[in-house]
Amino acid sequence: MILRTGIQAAFRQTAARPLATKVLARSTRLTPLQIRLLSTETKAAIDKAVSTSPVVLFMKGTPDTPQCGYSRATIQILGVQGVDPAKFTAFNVLEDEELRSGIKEYSDWPTIPQLYVEKDFVGGCDILLSMHQDGSLAKLLEEKNVLVPAEDMPPAKEK
Repeated sequence: MILRTGIQAAFRQTAARPLATKVLARSTRLTPLQIRLLSTETKAAIDKAVSTSPVVLFMKGTPDTPQCGYSRATIQILGVQGVDPAKFTAFNVLEDEELRSGIKEYSDWPTIPQLYVEKDFVGGCDILLSMHQDGSLAKLLEEKNVLVPAEDMPPAKEK
């Protein structure tokens, strides 16, 4: 009986937090103990960051010095795809703990790196790799006009 009362009390507490319940309904990746509501200031800062360029990457490290293998792989994929550096911005989440935890809540995606194209969340390294392999990433980037124009591309090396 005590156990049932304790469980019922926990459910009542969860019901008192409808926003947290909605977040849980969208994603089972986070437990109620892991959920922290995104502050208005952090959300506004991330909204602004996502709007800075057509292609935005939240990563560990910088494009020149990635600090994790997944961030390095993501940068390499974007380079192979031919993303125009003038249309690309990267944010180092290791410089700001609020950004690091906030971006995960913002996108409802538990890992970093995270790629946004024209303010839309595309995915992390695993999703980008899959899209790169099946050609859908090339198609998306071409449709969004974020690739280096063909006349600016270096000539292909002959074998």
